[in-house]
Amino acid sequence: MIAELKENYGYLFEDNLLIEINNSGTFKEIPEGFQLIDIGDYIKSMPLLISGAIKIMREDDKGDELLLYFIERGDTCAMTLSCCMGKKKSEIRAIAETPTKLIMIPIEKMSEWMGKYKSWQNFILQSYHDRMSELLEAIDTIAFLNMDERLLKYLRDKAMVNHDDLIHVTHQNIAFDLHTSRVVISRLLKTLENKGKIILNRNSIKLLDL
Repeated sequence: MIAELKENYGYLFEDNLLIEINNSGTFKEIPEGFQLIDIGDYIKSMPLLISGAIKIMREDDKGDELLLYFIERGDTCAMTLSCCMGKKKSEIRAIAETPTKLIMIPIEKMSEWMGKYKSWQNFILQSYHDRMSELLEAIDTIAFLNMDERLLKYLRDKAMVNHDDLIHVTHQNIAFDLHTSRVVISRLLKTLENKGKIILNRNSIKLLDL
């Protein structure tokens, strides 16, 4: 694990911190679709991604979900950090978008390293900033973009985190993520195909307009 840590975080953290992460963290490999954190869970550790991507979802009072943002290699989740530090129940659901490798850091180490390592403090503060920017972007997307524009942005984001312009997803799963109906998604996807932005296949979408 130390080799992967140095490869992905060596430019951020000093060797002593990397050794502590290696000694204190728990390495996990999770498959695509695995639910890492659910709403209402007490969070006892935070994820530090080595590879792959995780999507962060929010749920309304009716149980409908909305995609907030993705976290990728070199990232952690600000919502998780907030719950860890405040010892509160999770307000998000975290699901593996792709097969993912990560290290789970115990919450007691987070505050210890904040005072001990400047690089860790900077990393946590930057993570808060990055996730806040993504949350604001998600709000802007919902408030100011039409559904067809939201759909195209969603497809581009998925292509980016998967590093593949062929997106394996059903119309129903897109509808869940965007908090709308499958009928609306199917109609808009057909419109995007007619405009030459995508090619529709069975349970996959080829994105042409990156």
